[in-house]
Amino acid sequence: MPTIELTKENFEETVTGSEIVLIDFWAAWCGPCRTFGPVYEKAAERHPDIVFGKVDTEAQPELAAPSRSPPSPP
Repeated sequence: MPTIELTKENFEETVTGSEIVLIDFWAAWCGPCRTFGPVYEKAAERHPDIVFGKVDTEAQPELAAPSRSPPSPP
């Protein structure tokens, strides 16, 4: 199963509607995020029974705020 782009519109339904959900909070400017992205995508393909969601922290700041850790330098 491919990853799902999580937005404020589908976040709650996705998280509560599945038994196991993993969420990758990422940003385009984040080097480690870009490095991890392909690994996360491959894991999603290998485990179709698990929902792999992605939150673009720049596009969805209201979703990122509750889990925000101090930003890493670009």
